[in-house]
Amino acid sequence: MILLTFNILNIEAEAKNSSEISDVERLKITEDNTKAILRILDIHDIKASFFVEISIAEKLQNLIKAISSKGHEIAFYNLNSNLQEIENIKKSIQDFLEKQVRGIRQKDFKLPQHDLKSLEFNYVSNIDNADILFPFKRLKRDTEITEEDGLSIVPESISPYSQLPYNDFVFQILPMSYYQSMVFETLKNDDFVLIYLNSWQFTDFKKHRFDIPFYRSLFSGKKMEDKLDALLTWINEKELATSRMKDYIF
Repeated sequence: MILLTFNILNIEAEAKNSSEISDVERLKITEDNTKAILRILDIHDIKASFFVEISIAEKLQNLIKAISSKGHEIAFYNLNSNLQEIENIKKSIQDFLEKQVRGIRQKDFKLPQHDLKSLEFNYVSNIDNADILFPFKRLKRDTEITEEDGLSIVPESISPYSQLPYNDFVFQILPMSYYQSMVFETLKNDDFVLIYLNSWQFTDFKKHRFDIPFYRSLFSGKKMEDKLDALLTWINEKELATSRMKDYIF
């Protein structure tokens, strides 16, 4: 099973040449990037899970409604929100959608699992920092879903073929043929492959002059759209199964 997920969050990088990009502009970029992702998913009739960053969730209600109405899952991405903030946003978005938000994803700032369970989340999908040096390290971690404190813990996937994780940077930098081989080999070994991308990777950095590392701007924007399109085309051609996170876990 392929679990395709997207982190919907504003790019945090500063603008180049001491210019400024307002919060409103950043939000518009995030919205436009997400709409591009939705168009590609719609073309291929593939459903995904969208992890919306908590601090911008209420500002993206129309977008969240559009994501949900197309049959995709809405979950949360916790950048640095506290428990009370998460509880308030969760209630607000659930009331707005008239659907329960089951999943949450964390990265640098991680709340205790029992606290997340108290907010009636059903699963947590924590991710690690992508380091430019990670391809030179052999990674090893459990790739099976476990249950702790009443929560399903969904780990990041790692390719047994290359020992690379399926994070945002790997997708952006690897040739698609190599990436497809990774997915195919992993599915022979594991029950699922969890793929995650960030909405900001679909930004046109020639148009929006953010000060980001050169390697992070490679193959971004329209090239990321093309790579996602190529992956989904291949998935359908090979008749590989895909699922939203909440459906696969439960």
